[in-house]
Amino acid sequence: MTDRRGILIILSSPSGAGKSTLAGRLMKWDQSLSFSVSATTRAPREGEQDGREYYFRTHDQFRQMVADNDMLEHAEVFDNLYGSPKGPVEDAISAGRDVIFDIDWQGGQQVRNSGLAEDVVSIFILPPSIVELEKRLRSRAQDSDEVIAARMQKSRDEISHWAEYDYCLINHDIDEAEQQLRAILTAERLKRSRQPGLMTLVRDLNEQYEARK
Repeated sequence: MTDRRGILIILSSPSGAGKSTLAGRLMKWDQSLSFSVSATTRAPREGEQDGREYYFRTHDQFRQMVADNDMLEHAEVFDNLYGSPKGPVEDAISAGRDVIFDIDWQGGQQVRNSGLAEDVVSIFILPPSIVELEKRLRSRAQDSDEVIAARMQKSRDEISHWAEYDYCLINHDIDEAEQQLRAILTAERLKRSRQPGLMTLVRDLNEQYEARK
């Protein structure tokens, strides 16, 4: 148990730039991190399980969650709805656990404008080139040519929001990008404002000085 509040780590990027891979690597590096599992109305892909990759919901179920104010953020992407259930995130942050969000810029805006804004550290991941971005999308072999074309068309708008984020990484190399993410998280955890025990420590140090007189 920690005596600080958790950090909301927002990772955003155009599809194919590497945010999901980097989120997974960061969690493998630090297993105290928890992942904000999103709800979605899209159909599960092969191998995906409800509650692990996503909470798979019908459109009606999803809209009811929004109506009940059970979503921290939500958006429509390619005719499907995506969002982050609020309760598990609030519980984790209050318990001092850092939470990773793998969400787009729309979701990032909503979280930054929420009551948890002071807990947010936002990171945008850029591809080194548009050619490389399309190459990575095709190498996943998950989507049709039509879907890939739609993702490429949308990527320009997504990239235009890079300046709204606290940090920007260029994913030339996945190993290097992972090291940069580790450095960001370490630095954010060491911020004076996130170490509530410092005041007590400094007071104890001063008392030790007095005791030496």
